Amino acid sequence: MNQQAMPGVSAMSLYVPRFRVPLNEWCEWTGNNWDKVRAVVGHSFRVCGEHENVYTMAANAALRLILQNDIDPRQVGFLGLGTESSTDNAAGAVIVRGMLDRALEGLGLPRLSRNLEVPEFKHACLGGIYGLKTALRYVAFDGRDRLAIVVSADVAEYERGSSGEQTQGAGAVAMLVESRPRLFEVDLFHAGSASDYRGPDFRKPFARHFTEGYASKTKRVSDFPVFSGEYSTYSYIDETVHAVEAMLSRLDVSAGSYYRSVKSLFFHRPYHLMPVRAMSFLYVRGLARGDHHQDELQELCAEAKIDVADVMREASSAPDLFAHVLSGNIQIDPYAATSAVAAVLRKRQGFRELLLAKMSLGGEVTRSLGNLYSAALPAWIAAGLEEGATKSEQLAGANMVAVGYGSGDAAESIPISPVEGYEAAARRIDTKKALDFAIDLTKEQYEHLHDHRELPGVDYAPQSEFVISRVGTAYESAFQDLGIEYYDYVR
Repeated sequence: MNQQAMPGVSAMSLYVPRFRVPLNEWCEWTGNNWDKVRAVVGHSFRVCGEHENVYTMAANAALRLILQNDIDPRQVGFLGLGTESSTDNAAGAVIVRGMLDRALEGLGLPRLSRNLEVPEFKHACLGGIYGLKTALRYVAFDGRDRLAIVVSADVAEYERGSSGEQTQGAGAVAMLVESRPRLFEVDLFHAGSASDYRGPDFRKPFARHFTEGYASKTKRVSDFPVFSGEYSTYSYIDETVHAVEAMLSRLDVSAGSYYRSVKSLFFHRPYHLMPVRAMSFLYVRGLARGDHHQDELQELCAEAKIDVADVMREASSAPDLFAHVLSGNIQIDPYAATSAVAAVLRKRQGFRELLLAKMSLGGEVTRSLGNLYSAALPAWIAAGLEEGATKSEQLAGANMVAVGYGSGDAAESIPISPVEGYEAAARRIDTKKALDFAIDLTKEQYEHLHDHRELPGVDYAPQSEFVISRVGTAYESAFQDLGIEYYDYVR
């Protein structure tokens, strides 16, 4: 890491809705294989109640951050929102700002500074990381004497019966960013970026709402994406590889030595197995690029019945995935040989032990969250650092990496490192508080909430959280608020 002082994150907080769908029970309802779902996806996912949306979750996480860390709202000069689930195409973080101001005032605290930047960042699941990078630049330059807050918040929802249903989720993570961080530093000097246009990878075109057949079984306004299964996986792997390799180049370090020395690997996590699949691919690609253990590559290729030359060729290739779409070959894996060898690698005990050492911190918590889109990576980092502090692990100064991804697509690979005394800030994250008192939904309750945005038969009264109080209906020449949500903070 660069020796000069670097900005970073001083505090984090997590908010998830109370309503939970245990995946073992979901498998019973739908006839899916629980052993497979548990291994590939996780344990459960959260869903929004009828009283909440992406803005209420973002505000809940931000208020929790302020209260748990005694932040002076008047010192905050930047409030960024990273999301792909916003319901207003004109305003973004300023909505969250308005909710926070009224709640803070009601709690006898000052409002946020009037001199506050309020941007929203959108790029699928990468919006929060782009927001974090902007906040880091803010506190490093014109906002060096101020504080910044970035909130990653999203609602991941899919049609019932679709292949994405078990990967749903909802939640928000708020981060306090400072020029002298108290949780972890972020090394933007050596970060790797990558992007390429992928066409119909994972998208939310507005026109889908007016297309016959879209979400025909769902009797409410929905935000289900259009996505392309394995093609989305190819895009994830290809882009994260380019971002990680760009970072390694800037660090001037080989893949082999980096993977051995790095303490923890945090990836964007749409489901449990995806980071594992990406890491195995990266490892094999490092072997093929001559970075480490050539004998191991020979052994793996032999076991996979793959020619070493094919893996070597793929390591230096630059496939155009969108061209595959245009030619009608969307199902063709551009790295078929490398993928086959990586599948063999994942079965090896030595690699499993490597993953356990590098990717276990915070892993159990993430399995219970579901996919949080832009909040998935920050949530894993928060859970990992809190677990490290709880177990009194000596993480200060340790090299870690955060790999973000957003479909469409783009990726970021960013070195991070816990600072001395990180434990105090990590313990205040308190993921247990965020996850406690979950309400497990029955099959009927889940289906009704999913399809109708109503939850009859559940005795739940919101407390210490933001709620949608009403939605405007006025559409007159003198005043209009049609479709605009109004919010309250319920104490």
